[in-house]
Amino acid sequence: MSHRILIVDDEPNIVVSLEYLMKKEGFQIAVATDGESALRTATEFLPDLVLLDVMMPKKSGFEVCEAIRADPKLGAVKIIMLTAKGRETEIVKGMALGADAYITKPFSTKELVIKIKSLLA
Repeated sequence: MSHRILIVDDEPNIVVSLEYLMKKEGFQIAVATDGESALRTATEFLPDLVLLDVMMPKKSGFEVCEAIRADPKLGAVKIIMLTAKGRETEIVKGMALGADAYITKPFSTKELVIKIKSLLA
């Protein structure tokens, strides 16, 4: 069975390229473009991993991360914050809220795939 990945980003170009990349790697994909739909989709799709942007409409990635960590059904989900917000305080906040990794944009797709595979191993 292939792993399930939820891509959460409000930038269409990033969503399209991540979706293509993840499908090419054999993952099942779901997409959400704001924080509220991310939480709804996470509870329905039950992903193994979430690629989560920070700056989004309705709920920030930090709020989504916190909500996923508080949901017993989603406790085992791995979270990679994937964001342009790269200041030390934001990285510390993301990790403190329960993210498993924090990658800043622009990012290497090769490194991202390696990180995803290591978290899902």
